[in-house]
Amino acid sequence: MEISFTERELDVMGVLWETGGATVAEVRERLHDDLAYTTVLTVLRTLEEKGHVGHTEEGKAHRYHPLVQRQDAGTSALKRMLRKLFKNSPELLLTQLVSDRDLSDGELRRMKRMLDERLGKEEP
Repeated sequence: MEISFTERELDVMGVLWETGGATVAEVRERLHDDLAYTTVLTVLRTLEEKGHVGHTEEGKAHRYHPLVQRQDAGTSALKRMLRKLFKNSPELLLTQLVSDRDLSDGELRRMKRMLDERLGKEEP
């Protein structure tokens, strides 16, 4: 199943993943944008309709919680990006990633170590 979010939905999901669950007011407080209560509520209801969020009643409020794990959403997004931007080629994606001049030597070494481990090799 492909999981996809709009930018605003992803912001809201980020809050839910970090907190494990939150009311509309709590989500609104944690967002960087100053969104209206009704806007946040609409986003949460849309996410619920898509099956990405559930809720429990807490007095007069609803506490929303993620039904999709962050890692699953990331995997789905990466597959979509790989397909749409890199012609389904992990090599092209890796080339783009390691060509990024902002990566530190330490980050590159950690990536190399992960690749070596995946290949079953140990770094000397």
